[in-house]
Amino acid sequence: MTVTLDHLAATALFGSLQRQPPDALLAVIGMHRADPRPDKIDVGVGVYRDASGKTPVMRAVKEAERRLLSTQDSKSYLGAEGDQRFTDQLAVVALGERLAADPRIDGIQTPGGTGALRLAAELIARTERAPTIWIGTPTWPNHAPIFRAAGLAVRSQAYFDAARSDLDFDAFIAGLDQAVAGDVVLLHGCCHNPTGTAFSTAQWQELAALTASRGLVPLIDLAYQGLGKGLEEDAAGMRIMLDAAPEALVAYSCDKNFALYRERVGALWVQASSPAAVVPVRETMLVLARSLWSMPPDHGAAAVRLILEDNALTADWRAELVDMCARINTLRARLGDAHPVLAPIARQQGLFALLPIDRVAVAALRERHGIYMPDSGRINIAGLREETVAPFVAALAPYLACG
Repeated sequence: MTVTLDHLAATALFGSLQRQPPDALLAVIGMHRADPRPDKIDVGVGVYRDASGKTPVMRAVKEAERRLLSTQDSKSYLGAEGDQRFTDQLAVVALGERLAADPRIDGIQTPGGTGALRLAAELIARTERAPTIWIGTPTWPNHAPIFRAAGLAVRSQAYFDAARSDLDFDAFIAGLDQAVAGDVVLLHGCCHNPTGTAFSTAQWQELAALTASRGLVPLIDLAYQGLGKGLEEDAAGMRIMLDAAPEALVAYSCDKNFALYRERVGALWVQASSPAAVVPVRETMLVLARSLWSMPPDHGAAAVRLILEDNALTADWRAELVDMCARINTLRARLGDAHPVLAPIARQQGLFALLPIDRVAVAALRERHGIYMPDSGRINIAGLREETVAPFVAALAPYLACG
């Protein structure tokens, strides 16, 4: 039998695949890189930058890596759970000592916060309830695709009031009216991406009571602990939820608060209804992790473990994180003071804010002023420097509607 080109085209394994739209943020990165203007401003890429515009390797991380280089005697596999000492030490930072010791809670290392979310999605998909995942909008663009990729249904409800540049708590609660027992509610633990808004303590308590009374399961994405108000303050809402909920999940990233972006360091903790129930949860997580990535990368997690096992390194990491948080909040204050429409930014937290501008304005800022951000108007506050706040606001002002 002669195989023709037409036959090959009709039967080719990949012949039915369609071209995909380019990643919008990667396109922004490429345009910024190609722009020769010396005064260009990148507020698109979501990484911390210092006053010089660089993403530093933290001092404690450098020292931990130096120790690893001199003392690590093997690169052998650790297992699907990764570095369990890393996960246990990190649990104290994230969950607090009391919850970290709770026998209903167990966790394993993952490749970044994204890996934690994907493992959570696969774990949820293995249950008999076929739950829906409820996500407030706007949110991190990768949230919904992660859960849909695991075969889960995703529903959204309003979270943000663009007119006030603030969260709409009443709309968020009302949007859960159709959620049923067993459904999962995704919550940003702090430093909401992309809006920078946050629930108050009273709102966390109301949300915890609501989800517990209706049998909804919170999944807290805690990706920026320490970059909002502080390590303890940024974890407070998540801990309120875990205290109230019979079952819960926490997806954690060290990429931001340890500045370990390219090392992909994260963890997933699951709170089960009883100590006995957590055993099959852990076993299932390990089976799923084995099929998803086999073993998580070790280097970044080992550095975090060394930091958290050494009091001096922990203190230095915490001190540098406080400085990073202070720089972000100083820039927020400067922006809030510079224009009345930007005033809400000073009350928000973390790396991100959502500007009240449309994609036409975003394109004009890029073309006329070399200011780069996604079409959504989401900016990374840390992409600014003290000396660029004024020109940034001056360029932005014509597109901000007052009153």
